Amino acid sequence: MLRETIRSLAEAKIAPHAAAVDEEARFPQEALDALVASDLHAVHVPEEYGGAGADALATVIVIEEVARVCASSSLIPAVNKLGSLPVILSGSEDLKKKYLGPLAKGDAMFSYALSEPDAGSDAAGMKTKAVRDGDFWVLNGVKRWITNAGESEYYTVMAVTDPEKRSKGISAFVVEKSDEGVSFGAPEKKLGIKGSPTREVYLDNVRIPADRMIGEEGTGFATAMKTLDHTRITIAAQALGIAQGALDYAKGYVQERKQFGKPIADFQGIQFMLADMAMKLEAARQLTYSAAAKSERVDGDLTFFGAAAKCFASDVAMEVTTDAVQLLGGYGYTRDYPVERMMRDAKITQIYEGTNQVQRIVMARNLP
Repeated sequence: MLRETIRSLAEAKIAPHAAAVDEEARFPQEALDALVASDLHAVHVPEEYGGAGADALATVIVIEEVARVCASSSLIPAVNKLGSLPVILSGSEDLKKKYLGPLAKGDAMFSYALSEPDAGSDAAGMKTKAVRDGDFWVLNGVKRWITNAGESEYYTVMAVTDPEKRSKGISAFVVEKSDEGVSFGAPEKKLGIKGSPTREVYLDNVRIPADRMIGEEGTGFATAMKTLDHTRITIAAQALGIAQGALDYAKGYVQERKQFGKPIADFQGIQFMLADMAMKLEAARQLTYSAAAKSERVDGDLTFFGAAAKCFASDVAMEVTTDAVQLLGGYGYTRDYPVERMMRDAKITQIYEGTNQVQRIVMARNLP
């Protein structure tokens, strides 16, 4: 029922704007409005804070179905979870009440600020600092590749509070867009997901109350890593949706396109391509749903499965979208058809929330 609901909403309210959002590289406001109106923008927020209380699998299905028509729009529910999960996992009760309520209502979005210009895969090498000043912390630094930066009201920011301790000297904070000293860089000009703004976040003597720290001092990096165990699965979901959209479109196209007097779907070469696309996509879906179930139960092997789902699903999405472009031939290479957009959008799923090379390191360290 959830899948049917979100699919019909996505097809009616989000799909019609997907090409324009990509072409104009603009935030998909229509998608945000539609998701908020149906209470599907942040389904993961627990009921006690005014949210829908959806489990990890339901959240995956929402993201997957939105990504099937518009990958940029699927980053609204995905990043709302990424940004707010540190608060849900480690935040004080007061912090949860203060920030999860407006998120659940749709009054605010939540972004996640971990990466920096010189700290990508080596996130523990960050330089953003937070210095204690009485009942306040003062933050200084630059965060890069921040999804929905400038659109989101709230930001989970990781900063160094004790430079001697490396990863154990990193703490997490909630920073608000309206805090004095917060500003944003120009939107990055990207290959894909053009409707989701990616910008730098500048923290210039940002002074925030001490009670905005998420969890204990020095636990920020552990919270960040625990968060990614859960949210990598949402990137797998996004990859599934992009791949499914491309497969659906290609499947329809080959039944209509005629060459040598018959639909090209009748040729075995085409049939084998479609069979492989569908088989790999289904394998990725089963792995992703299994990982989502583990996320909900917080199983001991979640770290391996989260990394595996993200890595495998994103590799499959890149392969399936590339094949979809091939199946459309010259038309697939033009912007008049959606598969070239899907191919461009798929690429980022192999890169963000940990490159697939890093996922393989994570898997190797956590073999079940």
